[in-house]
Amino acid sequence: MAVEPIRWRGDRLELIDQRLLPDETTYLQCRSAADVAGAIRDMVVRGAPAIGCAAAFGVVLGRGSPEAYAHLAASRPTAVNLFWALERMKRAGGAESEARAIYDEDIAANRAMGAHGAALIPYRARILTYCNTGALATAGHGTALGVVRSAKDRGISVVACETRPYLQGARLTAWECVQEGIPCTLITDNMAGHLMSRGEVDLVIVGADRIAANGDTANKIGTYTLSVLARRHALPFYVAAPLSTFDFSIADGTAIDIEERPPAEVTGYRGLRWAPEGVHVRNPAFDITPADLITALICEKGVVAGPNRERLARLALPG
Repeated sequence: MAVEPIRWRGDRLELIDQRLLPDETTYLQCRSAADVAGAIRDMVVRGAPAIGCAAAFGVVLGRGSPEAYAHLAASRPTAVNLFWALERMKRAGGAESEARAIYDEDIAANRAMGAHGAALIPYRARILTYCNTGALATAGHGTALGVVRSAKDRGISVVACETRPYLQGARLTAWECVQEGIPCTLITDNMAGHLMSRGEVDLVIVGADRIAANGDTANKIGTYTLSVLARRHALPFYVAAPLSTFDFSIADGTAIDIEERPPAEVTGYRGLRWAPEGVHVRNPAFDITPADLITALICEKGVVAGPNRERLARLALPG
């Protein structure tokens, strides 16, 4: 892979420090479950599938102790892949082989998802995407950006929203596209509607951090806005995510816990402050896109058009 975000070394987990991209490509060494939990909490590693993979290896580093599970479970609340991976590791007794399986399965799921999704992409499509859903957000290849990778030979191009306030689109998605030689145009988040109105976007594809049983989807804050804009301009709005992101235990998006992150992420960036001291700040990291605004969900099992409770229930069946 051109981008290798997670490297398991037997006695340690190496994670690309995504806080430093695109300026530096540096790996952070994690030698304990607490180290991995801190890396997840502090956004060294991010993206729901990548968080799940990292947590699995964190359990191995913590020798499957109750403290290891507690540290990791408390790191971030919204991405269901974290808790899915921890449950798998518990059932496997914290075995390293299970962590490796979770990692390998994620890459395989992403490639299958990419193949299913690529079939939906017209030739020379201009694809608007949000946040970072590439190799950096997974064990490799990516979810929504993985679909883009798989459709690369169709002459596609990417319109990447910067993704405020943490700039995952500007720093990470644009960087991955440059690494892969995928034509990419970076825009600020509030330019998306303008480009859609001028016919400069053909479809929208995003990832997800948790998908409820009815298809309501939690993703990076600002996704809901894009879904409304896409509907206004009659553009397909696709969500790509592995089955590990589906949470069939919750009925709809109202049950998804939305993480509120530190105010400093909104008032400035990397030591530069632009907001006045004393201002009140809200910083929800995710929002909920209702299922009826989603054209189709793409996962490793295929494409679910017009997602609803009945159609998604079939994904939970074996096989």
